[in-house]
Amino acid sequence: MQFGRYYEDFEVDAVYRHWPGKTVTEYDDHLFCLLTMNHHPLHLDAHYAETSSQFTRNVVVGNYVYSLLLGMSVPDVSGKAIANLEIESLRHVAPTFHGDTIYGETTVLDKRESSSKPDRGVVAVETRGYNQDGTLVCVFRRKVMVPKKAYAEAAAADGVDLERPSFPTPR
Repeated sequence: MQFGRYYEDFEVDAVYRHWPGKTVTEYDDHLFCLLTMNHHPLHLDAHYAETSSQFTRNVVVGNYVYSLLLGMSVPDVSGKAIANLEIESLRHVAPTFHGDTIYGETTVLDKRESSSKPDRGVVAVETRGYNQDGTLVCVFRRKVMVPKKAYAEAAAADGVDLERPSFPTPR
């Protein structure tokens, strides 16, 4: 099973659809809010959301939706990453509600070799999240530093398996 990609495996304009989707529950949303100390009543107080917001129901906190999409993209994009370098932009395009299912896809926008380290490169991607109706809810762009295959080959020569770095030897 593939987990992430080497620099050479990325092609500009390639689209990776992340599977499976995730249905967002009230519990998911409330736990994320409590863990991050985001106590805005729009996310936690159903009565407030019903009577004092244009949505008339709780809205899932946007940073959870972003984090969910980022996590969904790891097996396809950053599973072999050396570093996540930056988030260029983040837009919440439409609200997500409890019970919505989020699906994600990532497009490779650009790639370039590292100017300081010849064994790696930088890949720019855009990830988009959609709900079950196909409505775009979140979009963000980021840059990821990934190793070249030569990096993995050099590690293997040193006895380090980058494909299964923590898999124990069965007895």
